[in-house]
Amino acid sequence: MLVSIIVPVYNEFRLLPVVIERIIKAPLPAGCEREIIIVNDGSTDGTTELLAQYEAYPLVLVHHSPANFGKGAAIRIGLAKARGDYILIQDGDLEYDPRDYAALLAPLVAAEATVVYGSRFLKGVEGMRKRNWIANRILTLAANLLFRAGITDEATAYKAFERAVLESFTLRCTRFEFCPEVTAKVRRLGYRIREVPISYNPRWILEGKKIRWLDGVEALYTLLRYRLAPLRSFAIPPHRAEVPRSHVA
Repeated sequence: MLVSIIVPVYNEFRLLPVVIERIIKAPLPAGCEREIIIVNDGSTDGTTELLAQYEAYPLVLVHHSPANFGKGAAIRIGLAKARGDYILIQDGDLEYDPRDYAALLAPLVAAEATVVYGSRFLKGVEGMRKRNWIANRILTLAANLLFRAGITDEATAYKAFERAVLESFTLRCTRFEFCPEVTAKVRRLGYRIREVPISYNPRWILEGKKIRWLDGVEALYTLLRYRLAPLRSFAIPPHRAEVPRSHVA
């Protein structure tokens, strides 16, 4: 089974070599292989030049966008290039630990789930700024109220999917609204979200963190928008694969 690890990056020159090394060495469930799709979202800090050394790696595919279109757009580009049976999203920094891949992918490989989120709150988070903690709580509460998601961490960057799930609807995100859009759509279409605990090392704006409070407002709006949107607007292909009943709410 092939796992496509999509890594959207923007100005991550300092941390990216360590991240890529950890992705390459991260343990996967038995029988799984990996491909790493790095989408350089118009970086201007030397990331572009740095990535040149990885373009010859057999496991790595590098795409360079001509401008900074946003994280959501980068993920969509990565999805278009992915060949894997499973899709996993990895940020280009050190907040999330690739050593958690095995735990994230295990329910997919065992056919116990089709969507898995890595929850930062199941283990307990230390060092997260209070306003970020509050924003995460609000978004998670909204997802649970609007979609009966039954989750503890809506905004986690660690999300893994069976490929067929992401092929069952369209994505329109450009920036950080990927998380609420995909949460809303998988729940509206009846997919259950399985959570597993992960480790988390929060970083600050001066260390390169890019999300801002306005992105939280946009995320909340996105949840509300897709709660009210008609299902036909998701453009579900007529050949959509059947979802195992054990994974449908």
